Amino acid sequence: MADSHQFKPDKDAVGAIIEAALAQGRTSLTAPEGKAVTDAYGIPTPGEALAESADDAVAVAARLGFPVAMKIVSPEILHKTDAGGVQIGVGSAAEVRSAFTSIVSNARAYDPKAQILGVQVQQMVPAGTEILIGTVTDPTFGKVVAFGLGGVLVEVLKDVTFRLAPASKDDALSMLDGIRAAEILRGVRGGAAVDRDALADLVVRVSQLAADFPGIAEVDLNPVFASASGVMAADVRILLTDEAPAVRRSYSREEILTSMRRLMEPRSVAVIGASNEDGKIGNSVMRNLIDGGFAGEIYPVNPKADDILGRKAYKSVMDVPGEPDVAIFAIPAKFVATALTEVGRKNIPNAVLIPSGFAETGEHELQQQIVTIAEENGIRLLGPNIYGYYSTWQDLCATFCTPYDVKGGVALTSQSGGIGMAILGFARTTRTGVSAIVGLGNKSDLDEDDLLTWFGEDDNTDCIAMHLEDLKDGRAFVEAARATVPKKPVVVLKAGRTAAGAKAAGSHTGALAGDDAVYEDILRQSGVIRAPGLSDMLEYARGLPVLPTPKGDNVVIITGAGGSGVLLSDAIVDNGLSLMEIPPDLDEAFRAFIPPFGAAGNPVDITGGEPPSTYEATIRLGLEDPRIHSLVLGYWHTIVTPPMVFAELTARVVAEFRERGIEKPVVASLAGDVEVEAACQYLYERGVVAYPYTTEKPVEVLGAKYRWARAAGLL
Repeated sequence: MADSHQFKPDKDAVGAIIEAALAQGRTSLTAPEGKAVTDAYGIPTPGEALAESADDAVAVAARLGFPVAMKIVSPEILHKTDAGGVQIGVGSAAEVRSAFTSIVSNARAYDPKAQILGVQVQQMVPAGTEILIGTVTDPTFGKVVAFGLGGVLVEVLKDVTFRLAPASKDDALSMLDGIRAAEILRGVRGGAAVDRDALADLVVRVSQLAADFPGIAEVDLNPVFASASGVMAADVRILLTDEAPAVRRSYSREEILTSMRRLMEPRSVAVIGASNEDGKIGNSVMRNLIDGGFAGEIYPVNPKADDILGRKAYKSVMDVPGEPDVAIFAIPAKFVATALTEVGRKNIPNAVLIPSGFAETGEHELQQQIVTIAEENGIRLLGPNIYGYYSTWQDLCATFCTPYDVKGGVALTSQSGGIGMAILGFARTTRTGVSAIVGLGNKSDLDEDDLLTWFGEDDNTDCIAMHLEDLKDGRAFVEAARATVPKKPVVVLKAGRTAAGAKAAGSHTGALAGDDAVYEDILRQSGVIRAPGLSDMLEYARGLPVLPTPKGDNVVIITGAGGSGVLLSDAIVDNGLSLMEIPPDLDEAFRAFIPPFGAAGNPVDITGGEPPSTYEATIRLGLEDPRIHSLVLGYWHTIVTPPMVFAELTARVVAEFRERGIEKPVVASLAGDVEVEAACQYLYERGVVAYPYTTEKPVEVLGAKYRWARAAGLL
């Protein structure tokens, strides 16, 4: 196969084939058309020809050479095998005649109304590993390419991985390594490895084909036979669509940053629906803005009041002085459109829509009405159906929920109000400093890619964590994530892991491209860290800014309890980390500090009865040796070394080394009585991610830090 970078596909030929098929009202290409398309893109397929009679079939087979494969050609029969329309290994002229008659007869019995164009006679494909390569049109991410083991295995194992189309050569190579059965491709039990370059080039070409033509809904190559000598697609199926992809209004990076700056760092805000009445949302928003210490101007808007909470009230937003940066809506949904029009006339660039009663309750037309008004007037919308938002460094608490004012580097967003309040409670309990908490609700306009673009540039934000149920524009999110991840970690909790998946069950590729399977791989491709649950997302967001970036893969466990060491080792493997193989000189150095009945190696088991000096000496050695890149500490509560003594010595030693410029991630698991809780809090506040009663959590946070460091190109 020629190199994919040098090959120039014949797009005109493919476009003509697709256009003609769609003009005939067809939703798929015939096998001969599929062959023409694959030839135009340099996708290797067997020699073949269409036979309209048994005599034709014999002549074609003689020209191609026996044995041959024979398949029915009919626009209506997509699943040829189910129709009895496939025979392989046909080895003589007599067998070809018999196969032709049988295939046509079976097809007519399967679908009497089907148009029979003939029988495709095809060269037998050289033996090899069966592979599936295909593309689907995902509702979130658009064209996506799939790769996995093919044939029967794909249905049994569902071992498939996905990337955005068009895929690069690096993307394609990562797909080869991204399936569970990757070892099969490298050769097992004396078998030869497949031609990885040829296989990756094929992935690139198939993905490019799908990306080049919106009219292609799916491409399904299954099986592709891959061997040491190359690749060949034995069967090609191409499905079509005449549906044009929806066009979403897009904004430039500069436009996003300009509007987001005024939203997150406003000089003045107007509260439409402000109220003096306790229990009203407009009253709660006003109280939070005032009590939170927002230094900018606050303009209450209420046609029935002259004064709200000691501030002059305005009958209409049109009466407000100047041009506020944000209009916060606390009025019923049915009044929003009229007020939003006035906000546009007032040149206010941002509207925060707290009210519910829009698309989430079936009022799609009402929501579309406000979106149209906003677009016509240059307003960006946050919401509707949200709890509001917090911008702590501006002392801005624009919400009807409880206030929060602990400033820090974590930006948190959620699509759900309930999850937003869980975020708030967690932040308060753990004393996590946040730069912002933002509700997104229905995401009628502003969504995760807008927030990512802003937080990626925000000097007050070190880590971004996002709860989402869906993405409106998956590609825009990926673009924003790729720009942000090299600078700071992005953690995503994607709800709906068990959703039914894509409805395209008519093909191997479509049936396997379940919603979450695609999300999983493409989120990883974008470099974000996916959290399995809400607690994990919050712990990652809290811990990642605390830990220094590791400079290598060597992780060492130092533990006072052998049982904890075993569980910590399991957690290391589960999180894709590497237990360092301790070289003899380092092993001897550790042994100098531990009793004879302890165990060096990795984990380093110092045993539970050791005094603080043993913990300190071994931790010092772990930090001192440049071959060790991260430390996992397992503490066991004893009277010999009480929890707070352990915490204080660990924090002191870590701080000493950081002052010397030696920064390594250190996480700790503390097993013991309730005193270990305060010890963990003490450690966390001093840069050691520590948890009581669990060996999993500290290693999971360390694993998340490593995943980000790799995605950011720092490892």
